[in-house]
Amino acid sequence: MTTHLVLVPGFWLGAWAWDDVVAALPDGVDAHAVTLPGLDPGAKRGDITRADHVRAVTDLVDGLAGDVVLVGHSGGGAVVGEVVDRRPDRVRRAIYVDSGPLEDGAAIDASRTEQDEVPLPSWEELAAQGSSIEGIDDDRLAEFRRRAVPHPVQVARGPVHVSDPRRFDVPVTVICTSLPSEVLKTMAHGGPPFHTELGESTDLTYVDLPTGHWPMFSRPADLAAEIARAASA
Repeated sequence: MTTHLVLVPGFWLGAWAWDDVVAALPDGVDAHAVTLPGLDPGAKRGDITRADHVRAVTDLVDGLAGDVVLVGHSGGGAVVGEVVDRRPDRVRRAIYVDSGPLEDGAAIDASRTEQDEVPLPSWEELAAQGSSIEGIDDDRLAEFRRRAVPHPVQVARGPVHVSDPRRFDVPVTVICTSLPSEVLKTMAHGGPPFHTELGESTDLTYVDLPTGHWPMFSRPADLAAEIARAASA
């Protein structure tokens, strides 16, 4: 049976961010890299909400026949967590890359005041926020910045809505890149700093892949191998 791998990128990224990962995946994995609403160049972003992002991925899942494994990177992890809540009977595993599901009512950044969109910050600003660019060479950084698209602000400040307890029974793999698993384990609970539900999962596996926050750019082949391993578990 075909395994459908749905790859959801984080802020500022489209499906293109997964290109090198998809190229390194083994045969038998049907990859579906997602560009979320408002993340196309030139798209209008002021009216795009979290619900729009969740609906786009849920609709994709609904159209697939066979096993579905969801992969969420960074802010895409919150989207994956909500989709698991909507379709716990359709998702065989959720894989979070330097990310995790958020608890009900949590927002990625409720303090955002921009009207329509969140531009990609400077590398220095990202590093100060804990988003390391370790392992990404200058050419790849230049391509990242050239192709990055401002993120819809309502997605950043909108609260997550989850309510189905069956979501905790969907197996979870966390691929830890910028934060070691031994550190993350101490923070995998509701409330600050991450407001995550990871610790509530009944089947939770941690994998360490040391690099920065964007392993699809810094270690794509290694990331593909870990995703494939988790998807086949």
